[in-house]
Amino acid sequence: MKITVLDSDALGRDLDLAPLNSVGEVTVYNYSNPEEVKERIADCDVVVLNKIKLNESNLGYAKNLKLICIAATGFDNVDVNCCRERGIAVCNVVGYSTNSVALITMSLALGLVTHLREYNDFVVSGEYTNSGIPNRLEPTFHELDGMTWGIIGLGTIGKKVAGIAQAMGCKVIANKRTPVCGYDIVSVDEIMEKADIISIHTPLNEGTKGLISSEKIAKMKKNAILINVARGAICDEKALAEAIKNDKIGGIGVDVYSTEPFGADHPFYEIKDNKKVLLTPHNAWGAYEARERLLSDIVENIKAFQNGEKRCRVDI
Repeated sequence: MKITVLDSDALGRDLDLAPLNSVGEVTVYNYSNPEEVKERIADCDVVVLNKIKLNESNLGYAKNLKLICIAATGFDNVDVNCCRERGIAVCNVVGYSTNSVALITMSLALGLVTHLREYNDFVVSGEYTNSGIPNRLEPTFHELDGMTWGIIGLGTIGKKVAGIAQAMGCKVIANKRTPVCGYDIVSVDEIMEKADIISIHTPLNEGTKGLISSEKIAKMKKNAILINVARGAICDEKALAEAIKNDKIGGIGVDVYSTEPFGADHPFYEIKDNKKVLLTPHNAWGAYEARERLLSDIVENIKAFQNGEKRCRVDI
């Protein structure tokens, strides 16, 4: 089988893609712009991609394409209905990034709660050296013990974050469409009103797009922190930026954006230097160990397809 990797740079240049050679003849591209995508999918049997979009605008050029392997859990960048109509199988990978995303979620939250950026800047700037004072305790920071952590989306990642938050003394409340034994399941509105820290772990779909609206952001406590490691479009990004600029909330930690990378016209560009803001470049999923698991599962998805098996299929 001819396998084409469309955007290997998105998987990290340190990841060896050699395992793919065991399941086909592999061609690797670091990145593909829209016009290049049309040309590069024209003659292959399998496409491996991370962020590249496949839809009606380019799938018509793929005369031999049988399988799309998305190197991610989310598959909103691939038009699954269009693939279904064309008889193209689509696979994602689940569960590989749980530890990695939980790690970055906690890092963002802890960095904001402890004002780590500001304390680091105080030392690096030379102010600490020049102060003559052995310690500094401004801005004030608080322990997590006794705080309420709200989790929107109680899947595998949400549960992992919940466990860590509880271990640090937080009361956890969560939102999920169906009750989950052992968890306090509440509405999104209640989370926005009661939580000191809110982290988002829900997929992007028609039901969650714009879920964290300006109205919901307005319900947050003045010192509450919001962490988004799910999808950018789940939040009203302009409303979040305004809340930061007007000191309506305590801070935001964001790893995902409606446009990636975001441009100078994005609402977050204006607040990127704000001390209450931590922004990371959609890297929460990408610890090296997580990417190794991801690649291994892609190979298994291709093997299963070759053997007539259905594994991690999102088109059926």
